[in-house]
Amino acid sequence: MEPLPGEITVLLSRWKDGEPNAFEQLVPLVYPHLRKVAAAYMRRERSGADLQATMLVNELCLKLLNQKSAVWEDREHFYAFSAKVMRMILIDHAREHLAQRRGAGVEHVSLHDEIPWVAIGSARLIDLNRALDSLAAIDAAKAQMVELRYFLGCTAEETATLMNVSKATVDRELKYTKAWLFRSIEGEKGRNPPAG
Repeated sequence: MEPLPGEITVLLSRWKDGEPNAFEQLVPLVYPHLRKVAAAYMRRERSGADLQATMLVNELCLKLLNQKSAVWEDREHFYAFSAKVMRMILIDHAREHLAQRRGAGVEHVSLHDEIPWVAIGSARLIDLNRALDSLAAIDAAKAQMVELRYFLGCTAEETATLMNVSKATVDRELKYTKAWLFRSIEGEKGRNPPAG
C-alpha cells in the first residue's frame, strides 16, 4: 500500500498531538519499507532470516510506540529517526551476540555491499557505531546520510530527497565519508570529516 503524498507527515502530526489511532494508521504505511530494509540486512543469514527481519522491524515499532516525547516534523525526520533506532537495535544485537559467542563459528553478514568490512554480528559493527557517533559530533548531516543509506536502506536518490540535496552530493559525500569511517575503525582517527 503506497502512501499518498503527505499522508505520513499528517499521521505523524496527529500522533504527536495525541490522537490514539494515528500510530495504528501509520504503521501499515511505513512497515513495508522498513521490513524490506530489515530483510536486506538479514537475507544472507542462516535459516530464519525472515523471522529475524520481522523481529527487527517489530522491535523498531515497539521503540517508536514508546517515544512519548519525540516530535517528528515530517516523514524525512521520521525516517532519519527510524534509521538511528534501527542502528541501535543492530548494535545491541551485535553486543549481545558477541558476549555470548565471541565470534566462534558465527557467520557474519556484511552490513551493506558498499561497506563489506562491517558485518552484522561482528565487533566491527560496534566500532562503526562509535565512529558514527564521532562523525555526528563533527558533522551530523554526514552521519545521518550514512544512517539513511546503509542502516535504513534508502537508495542514493531517496537519501538525496530526504536530505534535500542532490544525488551527486550524496554520492560524493558518502564516498569520502565511507573512507573516513574505514580509517577511523582501523585506528587512523580522522580529526575532520571528509570534505566533499
